[in-house]
Amino acid sequence: MDKVYEGKTKDVFKLDNGNYLLKFKDDVTGENGVFDPGANSVGLSIDGIGKQNLKTSVMFFEVLKDAGVKTHYVSANEEEGTMEVLAAKPFGKGLEVICRRRAVGSFIRRYGDYIEEGAPLDYYVEMTLKDDDKGDPLITSEGLEALNIMSQDMFNQTKELTRNITKIVADKIAEFGMELYDIKFEFGFSGDEVILIDEIASGNMRVYKDGKVVDPLDLTAILLSE
Repeated sequence: MDKVYEGKTKDVFKLDNGNYLLKFKDDVTGENGVFDPGANSVGLSIDGIGKQNLKTSVMFFEVLKDAGVKTHYVSANEEEGTMEVLAAKPFGKGLEVICRRRAVGSFIRRYGDYIEEGAPLDYYVEMTLKDDDKGDPLITSEGLEALNIMSQDMFNQTKELTRNITKIVADKIAEFGMELYDIKFEFGFSGDEVILIDEIASGNMRVYKDGKVVDPLDLTAILLSE
């Protein structure tokens, strides 16, 4: 296999059939040896977390498949920690899409003068450019269009898809007696079609139970307990 990209938590290989293979690592983002899903650099390694993230992603991708939502997911080998995915082109140099069901995290830090922490949000969607050095800056649909990253029509497609997927993921999490507050996705396009790419792991979402945030590692264990 030909390695085409080495990421912080996954490596990417090109397959002979035109698809790609994601190899999940045990490296996680953080600072000073403490796991932090929102950090922009690798902080430590956790034995087995790569395969656990893969299993969590497979669970959600299968739920989305059953709901008729197309993603880049093809198949997975959980023993080897790999996932085969469709070829998809990212938007620009990478675009993160956040869907917020409640006001927490960076949203409340920015807009706390106007809203109480934990207040409900109606599947609010925002997008940020993937740029560690610049702190993943927010960008509007007009900005994306001006930079030739994404047309307004594709922005609307992505926003609607994000809300639909978030609802499906939130319903699944609710089955475990927990509530999804927000979640981060990545999308790309295959031909003219926008599809979900990357992973759907605990480190990409903020989940609460009984009014308290659930640690991502604990969340993974809960989701994989069934």
